[in-house]
Amino acid sequence: MIIRGLPKSMTQMTLEHLFTPHGRVFDVRLSKDLFSDECKGFAQLKMEGHEARAAIAALDGSSQGDSYMRVSLLDENKKRRGKRW
Repeated sequence: MIIRGLPKSMTQMTLEHLFTPHGRVFDVRLSKDLFSDECKGFAQLKMEGHEARAAIAALDGSSQGDSYMRVSLLDENKKRRGKRW
């Protein structure tokens, strides 16, 4: 899954705790700024298929601080964007 719209204060552990009520989280990759070590606003997360869909249904559009998370399956995101090169 890909998660966008995360606040700068988001940590990897906090993100994992948000998703664990919906199923087992296998991997979390939070994108951080190299110099400030703050969240860049997006992350990738791995869960089982049916658990991922449940997490998307529950958390997509939810507010985290001042921003709203957009959660989607990574494959769906690629299909929407299409090829750019």
